[in-house]
Amino acid sequence: MPVGSEELVNQLEKLIYLPMVMTVFAKDREIIAKAGFKLPRPYLELLERADKQVQQELKEVHEIIRKEGVKVVRGKGDELFTEFIFYHQGYEEHRRYLNVRLRNQVEEYVRTYLGVVS
Repeated sequence: MPVGSEELVNQLEKLIYLPMVMTVFAKDREIIAKAGFKLPRPYLELLERADKQVQQELKEVHEIIRKEGVKVVRGKGDELFTEFIFYHQGYEEHRRYLNVRLRNQVEEYVRTYLGVVS
């Protein structure tokens, strides 16, 4: 049985993507701090501000998901796909995502939070 509305699925997918975006920002902050930029502070501040926005949105998503009584668990993965299991009202739905799709979607979120226009 499907998990629910398209909007609920979008929120569940944010539970997948937003932590990945936070990981990208954390790794980028480390790289910038070690890279020897002449003026690293503006870049670090930009990443920090974007990361705080992601954290706030993730907090809001957790509240919505908690109200709906839904849970997302990472399942099996290989070099092509990663599986996520959505639990809702006693049902479970297995969804497989292409790793390339995950990467591309995370990149889009990074662009959005950094204010980069495609």
